Amino acid sequence: MTRKSRRKTKPASVEGLPADWRGKAKALRRYGSETAALVLDLCADDLETTIRERDETTLSLVEAARESGYSREHLGRLVRDGKIPNAGRLNAPRIARIHLPRKATPPPAPPLARDAPRRELSNRQIVRSIIRRGMEDGTHETWPA
Repeated sequence: MTRKSRRKTKPASVEGLPADWRGKAKALRRYGSETAALVLDLCADDLETTIRERDETTLSLVEAARESGYSREHLGRLVRDGKIPNAGRLNAPRIARIHLPRKATPPPAPPLARDAPRRELSNRQIVRSIIRRGMEDGTHETWPA
């Protein structure tokens, strides 16, 4: 009987990748692969720099609204109330991307529901359709008088 030993790994977040890559570089160095370890360290450094620059980027209220899903007015109110730090000036607020709230997005609709054409039917049309199908199938019953 053979036993497969697979270590379950959870998907890494982008922010966690540099640390993950440095751990793999350390393991590669233990086995004498300095060149591959150096490449992983350089990639980790580049990714950390990119993440830091992304988080420090400031957005106008219009840009922040487009990215977050909240309205410009709501974001402006959060800045005025001090719930989000103002990364701009007094009358020209900006929001750092790292402080930007994100509106939860609903899960996508199943493919069939999303792709089906939408038709609005009245109750009368639905009843007629049911009666017609019943008569075509021969499954209709006669109503007692």
